[in-house]
Amino acid sequence: MHLVRHGLNFCSWKDRKAVAADLRRICGAATDEMAAAELDEFEEKRAGKYASTAPAWRRAGQEAIPFFGVDPAIRRSGDPAIRKIIYTTDAMESLNRVIRKSIKTRGSFPTDEAATRLIYLAIRNFERDGRNVREWFAARNRFAIMFGERFDA
Repeated sequence: MHLVRHGLNFCSWKDRKAVAADLRRICGAATDEMAAAELDEFEEKRAGKYASTAPAWRRAGQEAIPFFGVDPAIRRSGDPAIRKIIYTTDAMESLNRVIRKSIKTRGSFPTDEAATRLIYLAIRNFERDGRNVREWFAARNRFAIMFGERFDA
């Protein structure tokens, strides 16, 4: 999701739909080889006007490639727990917001240990309030079945 947004940042508004459709073909690839082929095709097609989009996708390839190992049916509509884990960054963004808020209100700290303790307490309160991703346990079990030895629960 973030790669698509980043790629669209380089586009003019009139070309945005067409570029988004091309990027969607990369995201919809069933395997990482197909995604690489789609990215090559995108780069050939859009090299002149949007030359910086494909290199950005290639730089983030190590993080994006495991995404293509997930069955496309699951990515699109399948198990809602896995879909939420794959498509959302809300839990991480929410945790970052809690940490930033707790640090920002204090201003300065006498030692690094004081800041570390405050961050620890913010994370502990975040976990206790239950604002984390609730579908993680169901998704974790599905990932363990799908990826076997690659997944360390």
